Amino acid sequence: MNREQLIKQIFTKKSFLCVGLDTDLNKMPECIKNSEDPIFAFNKAIIDATAPYCVSYKPNLAFYECYGLKGLASFEKTISYLKKFYPEHLIIADAKRGDIGNTSAMYAKTFFDEYNVDALTVAPYMGEDSITPFLEYDNKWVIVLALTSNKGSHDFQLTQDQNGERLFEKVLRRTQDWGTIENMMYVVGATQGEMFKDIRKCAPQHFLLVPGVGAQGGSLQDVCKYGMNKDCGLLVNSSRGIIYASKDENFAEAAAEKAKELQKEMAIELEKIIK
Repeated sequence: MNREQLIKQIFTKKSFLCVGLDTDLNKMPECIKNSEDPIFAFNKAIIDATAPYCVSYKPNLAFYECYGLKGLASFEKTISYLKKFYPEHLIIADAKRGDIGNTSAMYAKTFFDEYNVDALTVAPYMGEDSITPFLEYDNKWVIVLALTSNKGSHDFQLTQDQNGERLFEKVLRRTQDWGTIENMMYVVGATQGEMFKDIRKCAPQHFLLVPGVGAQGGSLQDVCKYGMNKDCGLLVNSSRGIIYASKDENFAEAAAEKAKELQKEMAIELEKIIK
């Protein structure tokens, strides 16, 4: 999915919601745990229920890899299901890969050739040769960690060099030499609030993947106020707040209601830039 197609989906569906598939066997409803493949069965139900209200899905690899080959099989089935029945949705593998060049090349092959996802989150700490192998694929997105929503983000990301430039700003500035607004996004946590103004000074046109709305307490309105651009420029992710909205048999319907609530809020924010 290229940038133009993504923007069209956002304004057509009046949504920039990404549903995070952080599927945890310990948190899913008892009614589905006896399925042959409970992770895939849960994902399928969530996807079918929320697809009208979102433009993207983001399975987090940690929640699949922890179950070994069975978990990876569930991940692969989830991707195949999305590709077959919901091809208009952007599929993001949240894997946070990033290593020396030849290793990154193998990671890129894994996710873009083997799994055929549309986008992959990447850690930039090891520099250019850890990022550029992912950028060699057409119509694929590299999503670079910039300013995250976890409590430890300030340990490194806000440290300054002798010129006063913070590490996240250096990441934003330097990585734009390697990728473009057509193939690179950035992860910026919703809990960062007004920091989105500083992000947009460095990267005014890039799409931002924004986790942290919902269970982590981030404000959708603040994210839009400081982070939205003329193309929207945002994919706001919600995981636990949607997929675990209920632990009863109505879990999929409850997830749909939560997704619909966010979509309605997003439609209001999109109206502001259309006008």
